[in-house]
Amino acid sequence: MYEATDDLAPGVISDWYEGRGFLRIRVNRRATPEQFTQALNRTLAEVLAGSGWYQLWRGEVVSTASPNSPLRVVFEISRFFPAPLVEIRERKGTVTLSVSPIASAEEFVQALNPSVEELLAGGQWFQQWEGEIVTMDSPEVVSV
Repeated sequence: MYEATDDLAPGVISDWYEGRGFLRIRVNRRATPEQFTQALNRTLAEVLAGSGWYQLWRGEVVSTASPNSPLRVVFEISRFFPAPLVEIRERKGTVTLSVSPIASAEEFVQALNPSVEELLAGGQWFQQWEGEIVTMDSPEVVSV
């Protein structure tokens, strides 16, 4: 779940919290697309490095430790104008999110949350939480 907020420490553009079947990423409401895409790249790298998130790609489990295609999430400013608020592309080991160069943080998270929910509902992502495999279908999973 992504959230635009004013409740971050001074100078912080994004932060995160993870629980069983839940990942919350907060974005500074006043950040520009350039600022929040850069911050989200750092935040998601930190999330993936320190947690048990995996992608199932054509029968292969992909993680940050996968040698040929380590799991990563990349935010970038769209090269198109006009551009959709957010566009998601997924391939083995990488999810790329292109963000409109004129999107506010609020518009970005409102467009992103349903798209992320759809991506996760596709059954190709799971979380290992305290030894348990958690998917969108697991009991008590918090959705967007």
